[in-house]
Amino acid sequence: MTSTSRHYINLPGRRADLPFSDAVLIGNTLYISGRIGIDPATGLAPPEVERELSLLFEGFEAVVRQAGMEMDDLVWVQVYCPDVSLWQVFNQEYVKHFSGEFPARAFLGSGPLLLNGRFEMVGVGVKEPK
Repeated sequence: MTSTSRHYINLPGRRADLPFSDAVLIGNTLYISGRIGIDPATGLAPPEVERELSLLFEGFEAVVRQAGMEMDDLVWVQVYCPDVSLWQVFNQEYVKHFSGEFPARAFLGSGPLLLNGRFEMVGVGVKEPK
């Protein structure tokens, strides 16, 4: 049995008291925790849905890059949303962050999200050896 070390990824400026990591890299596989588009000035999701989506993808991509990967390395994404009528609005932003094929994905209706979020996204990335 081979041992694969774990690398815990946390973005700079992250609250140290939160009981989870932004992501965990094991070998060439990255497991990304749920992210919400939070306005750093208020600590809440902004009232404008477009701004929330911008912050969501900015933070998600920062975690992916911290692991030495790109959005195109994602193989699975799951999105939670209390209002599934926002599916198309989400998709309009989502497609901007990939250059080729898209990862497998689920868009799930949910109960209320933390911090007034409309979207919470988790994912798995795999870095292919070059």
